[in-house]
Amino acid sequence: MARLTQKHYEQRLMLVMLVYMAVLFADGPLLRAATNLPLKALLAVAPVLPMLYVIALMWWRVRDSDELEQRTHLVALGVATALVSALSMVVGFLVAGGVLHWGGGVLIWVFPMLMAGYGIAYRQVARRYGMGNLCTGEGSAWMPWYFVLLALVMAGFGFNAWWHHLRGDALVFVATAVFFVVVAIRARVRQVRAGQERED
Repeated sequence: MARLTQKHYEQRLMLVMLVYMAVLFADGPLLRAATNLPLKALLAVAPVLPMLYVIALMWWRVRDSDELEQRTHLVALGVATALVSALSMVVGFLVAGGVLHWGGGVLIWVFPMLMAGYGIAYRQVARRYGMGNLCTGEGSAWMPWYFVLLALVMAGFGFNAWWHHLRGDALVFVATAVFFVVVAIRARVRQVRAGQERED
């Protein structure tokens, strides 16, 4: 099996995330219209399939890494898992104690939070080990635009939630969109700085 390069990993990740967003947009109206319970359950878990491919991509990327990169991935994943687990326990106890009144839908955010924590931790650990930043690597020139696209999609979800009078959901989606805009700006700034350093 061919080695998965960073460029191919990023291209496949972008494609599957676009598929994921398309499934989310198409799935909502179908799910609300479905009356058959098995069909409703199938539609409810449909967005999970692209995420399973993301997990497989991550495993493939780690498998094809050298020992230092594997160690970096492992440490970053451990840090992210510990933080999300602690946060989940805090939220769980607050909900159980009646302080927060959140439904089971909040569980949808566990995986994105784990991935965000993993990405942040990976960059910190990689910097500690003296490794280059993935966002400025070969084949990553489009990465800021990927985050801009995610921001636009999240803003679309926010507008849709606002239109359906789901103010809390709209706020979460808009906050996520703002987060992706900040990440896009940061990635672009790093690319520009890396380009200037190469010229010097």
